[in-house]
Amino acid sequence: MEPETSPPPTPDEVFYARTFALLTLFGLGFLLYQILLPFFAPLAWAGFIAFLLIPVHAWLAGKLHGRVSVSAALLTLATLLILVGPLTALSAAFAAQVADLLRGAQQLAADHRPTELADLATVPVLGKLLAWLQQSFDVTLDQIQGWAVEGARTVLQFLASLGGKIFLGAVGTVIGFVLTMFLLFFMIRDGQQMAATLRALIPSSAENKGRLFRHLAAVTRAMVYGTGITALAQGALVSIGFAIVGLPSPIVFGVLAALFALVPMAGTPIVWVPAVLVLAVQQRCVAAIFLLIWGVMVVTIDNVLRPYLVSGRADVNTLTVFIGVLGGVSAFGAIGVFLGPLVLALVIALIRFTLEVRQADTGGPAVPAGKTQSRKRRS
Repeated sequence: MEPETSPPPTPDEVFYARTFALLTLFGLGFLLYQILLPFFAPLAWAGFIAFLLIPVHAWLAGKLHGRVSVSAALLTLATLLILVGPLTALSAAFAAQVADLLRGAQQLAADHRPTELADLATVPVLGKLLAWLQQSFDVTLDQIQGWAVEGARTVLQFLASLGGKIFLGAVGTVIGFVLTMFLLFFMIRDGQQMAATLRALIPSSAENKGRLFRHLAAVTRAMVYGTGITALAQGALVSIGFAIVGLPSPIVFGVLAALFALVPMAGTPIVWVPAVLVLAVQQRCVAAIFLLIWGVMVVTIDNVLRPYLVSGRADVNTLTVFIGVLGGVSAFGAIGVFLGPLVLALVIALIRFTLEVRQADTGGPAVPAGKTQSRKRRS
C-alpha cells in the first residue's frame, strides 16, 4: 500500500509561512543588533587586527605543529604588548604637549600683543591678504589676532579633552580595550571557521565565492597598507621635521598630520605649511626653507610608498577614501577611519563582481573587479 502524500500547500499557507519566517528573521536580527551594539567597537577592532594577523597565525600554527590555541594566545599577547607599551607612552606625551600648547595660547591671549601680528604685514602674500581684509571688511589686525587666538584655544581645548584617549579611546574605555584583546584571541583562533561558515551561507558557486573573498581580502589589505601605513609614515616624518627645526609640540602636530594624511585632497600640508609661514615671520629663513623641503618630501612619499605597498593588491578610488573617512569617523568613531572606506570599497567591489558574474553567465564582456568597462554601442 502506497504511503499517503500530503497535499501541496495552498497559496495562503505559503504566504503565511514566508511572512512568519521573514518577521522572525527581522525580530531576531533586531535583537541581535541590540545585543552586539555595545560591543561594536571591540568587535570591529578585534576583527580588523585578526584579519591582518591571519598569515602570521597560519605560519606560527604550522611551526607549533597545529596548536592553534597556543598560536592565538602568543599573537594576542604580542598585540597587547605592542599596543599598551608604545601607544601609552605616545598618548602621555601627546596629552602633555597639548597642555603646553593650551597654556601658550592662553598666555598669548593674556599678553594680546598686536605688534607681533603686525609683523605679518611684511610677508609678501600675507601682507596683501591682510590689507585686502582691512579694506574690504574693515577688519583690524587686533581683531584678527583675537579670532586666531580664540580659534587656536578652542581647537587645543578639544584636543586636550581627548588627551590620553586619542589612541586607547579608539576602542572605547579601558574595559573596551580588555574586551578587544579577549575577542581577538577567539577571532584569531576561530577566524577561518567563521569565514568558512559565512562563505557557506552565500548562495553562489564555490568558484565565485572563492574569487569574491579573495578580492575582498585584497581590498582590505590595500586599504590598510596603502592608506594606514602611509599616513603613519607621513605623520612620523612631520613630527621629526618639527623637532629638527625646534617647533613646539612635534608629537601633537605629527598626530594631526597623520590624521589629515588619511583624507585625500587635504593631506599633511595643512599642518606644515602654516609652520613654514610662522618660521618665515620669525625670520628663521634657514629653518623655513628646510621645513618646506622636508614637507615636499613628505608629500612625495605618498606617491612612492603607497604604490609600493598596494602593489599586487586591489586599488581603492580616491573619492571612496575621502567619503569613507569623513563618513566613517562620524558614524563609527575612530575605527571609522579604516572601516568607512573599507565598507564603501567592499560595496563597490560586490557590485562590480556581481556585474562581472552576470555578464559572464550571459556571454557578455566581463567587467574586471577593479576597473569599469564601457560597452560599445552596436552599429
